[in-house]
This record gives sequence, structure tokens and C-alpha cells, in this order.
Amino acid sequence: MAYIANTPDDERVMLGAIGLKSLDELFDMIPPELRLRRPLEIPPALSELELTRQVSDLLARNIGADQRPCFLGGGSYDHFIPAVVDHLAGRGEYYTAYTPYQAEASQGTLQATFEYQTLITQLTGMDVSNASLYDGGSAVAEAVLMALSITRRFGRVVVAGAVHPEHRQILATYLANLEPQVVTVPPSDGRTDPDQVAREIMDDTAALIIQTPNFFGMIEEAQALVEAAKRKGAVAIVSFDPISLGLLQRPGDYGADIVVAEGQSLGNPMSFGGPYLGIMACREEFVRKMPGRIVGQTTDRHGKRCWVLTLQTREQHIRREKATSNICTNQGLLALRASIYLAALGPQGLRQAAELSTRKAHYAAERLATVPGSSLAFGGPFFKEFVIRTKQDSETLMGAVGRQGYHGGIALGRWFPDMADCSLVTVTEKRTREEIDGLASAYSLAGKAIAAG
Repeated sequence: MAYIANTPDDERVMLGAIGLKSLDELFDMIPPELRLRRPLEIPPALSELELTRQVSDLLARNIGADQRPCFLGGGSYDHFIPAVVDHLAGRGEYYTAYTPYQAEASQGTLQATFEYQTLITQLTGMDVSNASLYDGGSAVAEAVLMALSITRRFGRVVVAGAVHPEHRQILATYLANLEPQVVTVPPSDGRTDPDQVAREIMDDTAALIIQTPNFFGMIEEAQALVEAAKRKGAVAIVSFDPISLGLLQRPGDYGADIVVAEGQSLGNPMSFGGPYLGIMACREEFVRKMPGRIVGQTTDRHGKRCWVLTLQTREQHIRREKATSNICTNQGLLALRASIYLAALGPQGLRQAAELSTRKAHYAAERLATVPGSSLAFGGPFFKEFVIRTKQDSETLMGAVGRQGYHGGIALGRWFPDMADCSLVTVTEKRTREEIDGLASAYSLAGKAIAAG
């Protein structure tokens, strides 16, 4: 949106309308001792040409995923985005409806949302999808609040330690002042042990949260974990990678009750971390406990097909005490991009993206494991991400790999202190054999540079 400054005349007119003589009078209600006393070190104003040049110079200092081979992951992925996604989502009638608060006014917006919900239910094998949520992390926390409402159990919530650490932090924040205790089951060799999980699920457990492929890229024994929850009457919540469902079994097919995901990989750019898209779907019996909006299909008085907001359990629409959530904004534009992406690829295209990512990730794992001092941290099947262990501190190593011209991975020590020598490496369908071979060379050169001091 363009910025249009107010002129001094504009300011005088607005101040006169509210009965004030100066801008300073706007702040008279603030006690003097709380006001800023030092002068603001603001440089002189620039002309438009000078300002444009300065901002362009600052932007050029950003090194994005498209400027060097990107092997970053952990919830934000450099997948290929077909041109049709930008072309259609950028049309004015879509682009303005970022997060529609009065969607009833636009049949087009409602239809687009309905298509999104349909695609998500087909992708996940679940009965009902909402109109999307804020992001993947808040979707995890919202699913747990939903499980508390379903089960009316407030003793504990069991979460696999291989769930994204930031999603677990968000969950801990949500529940910090509520009754349930969050019990984390640490991973074993990068995966979650179903027997250990079963021992932690008590009669007062509201939910079990797992992620597959998990944060380390490992494929969990999802069906066994879901069954462990169901045996004790707990809600089984599964966080998934949308691209992985081109190959892996859908969560609905192995009995998940609620599924959530970060939807960024479905046609949305990495964008330096956001905005992103939260996916949520569930079994039909839980639909009235689902947060956010749900669009439904009906017929108008002329018998023509049309769309309506069937459920909208938001505090903007109903009494606050009856709202399912008060932070469940649906990312309408990003959900639209996900719909266009899924429709453009179709089942075969999604499978191809998943297969290419998997094959290339396994090739990268083999190449990096041959670098002196490097090895795979975990055994077992993985999707497009894996953990590589090195002799060097991973933060130091990633900095050195970056100087070789690669986004080489994510240092894991920030979340897992006992894995300070480990990095999470992600490979999508965009990466080439030459880029993967170059990454292995960069790891080798970086290791030698660090050793040489």
C-alpha cells in the first residue's frame, strides 16, 4: 500500500476538527515523567529519488533462498511454485481479500474458501476442514484447546519431543496459565517410541500430539502412536508435511482425530519467515469444536448453488465466552494460493514433487555422509529432511558453509543443547545434483577451514 504523507495543512484541519492546536496536545494525558526526554536522532528528510536508492541498497543486502542454493527447512521450504499461482492469486479480486471479515458479501471469496476446504479434506483423508488458521504453530495449539473441549479432560497433554520445538513452545505459552500439564516424550534415535508414549497417556490425558515426518525429517510409526492415544480415549492430533502426502499414507486413513500443518510449502514463498498458513481438519463429529470459519454449500431461493459461512465460532461473530478461539485469523490469500497450487499439480504432480524431494534428499544424505568427520545422526526412513552430525560446532560450521555460497542447513543446538554438533538439512525438488555435490564440497572446505583456525 502506498504511503501518502499528511501535509501541514492536513494536520491543521484534523487538529482543528478535534479541538487541538498542536500534535503535542495529543499526548497531554501521558505523565511527563513517562515521555521521551532525549532528542530523536532522525536524519534529515530525503528526496523520493534518494530514499528509493537507499532502500534498494538495503534490500540488495538480503540474501534470499533464490540467490544461493537453499537447504534450509524446519517448517519453511523452498519448493517450486508454478507461475499460475502468482498469476491467479495476484488478480485484484483475490488480492484484496487478504483475511475477509465480511465474506458473506462475496460469493467469489466464499467459493474459493470452499474449494480450499475440499482440497484439504481430500489431501488429508479427514471429513471437515476449516477456512485455515494463522500458521502451523498456532494450529497445533488450537488443536489442543479443541481436544480439551472435546474430552473435558484437564490433567495432561502428551506431546512427542520430535514435534517442531517452536510449535511446542507456542503450545506451552497457550497452556501456561491453564490446568493441563504438558508432558514431552523425548525421541529415541530421532523418532518417537510408541511404547514410551503409551506409558505416558493416562486416563486424564486430553490429547497426544505427534508430527510425521517429524522435525528431524524421520517418518514416525504414526498408526501405532494414534492407536496408543485412542486406547485411553485421548484425542490423536497429527501434524504433517503437506507435500509428504503425495507419497505417505493420509492421517485420516490411520485414524487421526485432528490434523494440522504449516501450509507454506503449498505454493507460498519462504518470505523470510512469513506470513504463512495454518491448516486444520478433523473428523465430522468434532466440527462444532473447531475454531475459525467453515464455508458450506447450499442453494439460493432460485435453486442455484451458492456458498455461506456455515460456522464462524469467532469472538467477532458470537459472544466471546462461547468463541472457540480468539486468535484464529484465516490467511485467506495464502489459502487461495494453496488451492491454486494443489489444483495445478493434481495428485500426480504432488506425488512427483514428493518423490523428487525424497530421492534428492537421500542422495544428499549419502554425499554428506562421505565428508570426513560427518555422519547421519539417525537411522531409519526419512522424507526430505535429515540430520547430519559433524566434528564441528554446527553454528560455526553453518557460518563457514554460508561463506562458501550455500544455505547449508539449520544448526540444532539452539533448540537441542545435546545436538550442538548437528544440523538439519532439507532437500526439495528444486535442488540439482550439481548443487548437492557443491554442498558436500562446501561442508568439506568449511570443516578444513575451521580446523585450520
